[in-house]
Amino acid sequence: MLMSSADRPAKLAYGPNGFRVLSPGHYVACAVTGEKVSLESLRYWSVERQEAYASAEIATRRLLGQA
Repeated sequence: MLMSSADRPAKLAYGPNGFRVLSPGHYVACAVTGEKVSLESLRYWSVERQEAYASAEIATRRLLGQA
């Protein structure tokens, strides 16, 4: 059975002003919580760590070493 791109995560390259899709999908997993974040609502990521976050609070905690 083939999975549609809606059923699998995208692989992204995170840059300072946006991200580039390396492998198609409709979501990425938050690096801290594992929560699925749709590409349309993805707003927080770390260029240095190349990881995505579900919210500003989670991103801040991670970057401060609290998550």
